[in-house]
Formats: sequence, structure tokens, C-alpha cells
Amino acid sequence: MAATTTTTIVFITGAFVSHHIWDDWIAWFTGKGYNCIAPPWPYKDGTAEQLRNRRPNDTDLAGLRLQELQDHYIAIIAKLPEKPIVIGHSLGGLIVQVLVNKDLVAAGIAIHSVPPQGVRLFDSVKKPLGYLTSAKKTHLMSLNEWKKSFTNGMGEKEQEASYNEFVIPESKQVLKDTAKVDFKKPHPPLLFISGTADKMTPESLNYDNYLKYDRSHSVTGYQEFAGKNHFVLKLPSWQEEAEYIIDWLLIANV
Repeated sequence: MAATTTTTIVFITGAFVSHHIWDDWIAWFTGKGYNCIAPPWPYKDGTAEQLRNRRPNDTDLAGLRLQELQDHYIAIIAKLPEKPIVIGHSLGGLIVQVLVNKDLVAAGIAIHSVPPQGVRLFDSVKKPLGYLTSAKKTHLMSLNEWKKSFTNGMGEKEQEASYNEFVIPESKQVLKDTAKVDFKKPHPPLLFISGTADKMTPESLNYDNYLKYDRSHSVTGYQEFAGKNHFVLKLPSWQEEAEYIIDWLLIANV
């Protein structure tokens, strides 16, 4: 059992990928004594193949907004026996920041996070996220976009296999919405993790996000990992981040 007073972890998935991307993380943290869940987003409870096959009739997902997604996780957390640790990737990292700001969790870890309002969003992320196309239908990232934005630096066979296993359609509405947090408000411990090879949410973007917070009254950490792209959760070295999180939680007395 990990030396912590909180034993529940909620993993929050980012855009464009199945919640099964957390399966290895759940097994690893369960082995450390935590009770773990990775609830899918609304309208995304299925395999990647099943979700792709719903197009173009996935109008419910196409209409998903960021506020609904936030409320989805708030409702899940409200039913838990304790305030959980929340670990989110990409857009899931933004949800983590919202939950931390609302003091609904014991601690938050934002991995390669999309930033809230007040942090400059790089133009390089807009095309892969479907920003420049109609919002009436879901957006399925192309294999070429996946290779350039998520899995850059990986072998072509690995890129294609990961695309087939994890990539799913996404609501353009939820991606165009933004969330606001109060950077000056005291908050539970919050850790930002970034990677130097990430082209979707670069390390400089994550660091700018981290610097926005008033760190004089609350535990707020930042850690950068060399060579990690946006597919960080499934890289062969993903346990480096997991082990760092465990150590940081202990230091933060979570």
C-alpha cells in the first residue's frame, strides 16, 4: 500500500483516444495499492473500432460540450467515498485543473495538458484538433495527423498499430470550448508533466500554464521529461512518469 491518505485515482482521458489507453496505468497503480477507474467520456463507451463505426451517425458525440464533460466527471467524483487523486492527459489535464480549482479532489496531475483561458494556445494544435473545420460532425484524426501530432518520432508500424487501437472520433464543439480557472486561488496539490518531443502541447506551453499559478500558498509542481511525445501514456517508458507521480504524491503528503 502506498503511504497516502487517499487511495482512489480517477484517470481522465484526453481527446481523440479511447479510455483504454489507461489500462496499463490502472494495473500499475492498482499494484501500488490504489483503487483506480478511468471512466469514458459521454458517448464514448466502446472500443475504438466501435466508435469509429458510429460515424457519421454519432451526432450525440458531435454535440458534446466542455461544460457537459466537466459535469460528467464532477458527478462521478461526487459518488466516490473520498476525494480522489485525478490524473488527466491532454484535454483531460484541463479537466484536472478545473477539478483542482473547484477543490473537489485531493490532488491533480496534468500530463501534457491543454491549457485553460489565459494561457496562449499554439496555432500548431488547431488543425489536428479540428479547429478549422465544421463543428456539425465529429472529427476523426487522420493517420497522417496522428503521426505528426501524437506519435512523432515513432516507427511507422508502431504509429499505425497505435492509431488502429486507440484513435476515435471527437466532438469539435468540446475542442473549441474553453475553461477558466482562478490562478490565484489556493488549491490542492497540482503537478504538471510535459515532454520535450510533444508537438501537440509543447513543454513551453505546459510551463507557461504552470507559471500562471500563484505558488506561494499551494503545492504546485512541474516536471519535464526528455524525448516524450503526446503519446506519452503508451510509450515504452511510461512508467517513468508513473513512478515520478508516486514520489511526488508522497512529498506532497497526499
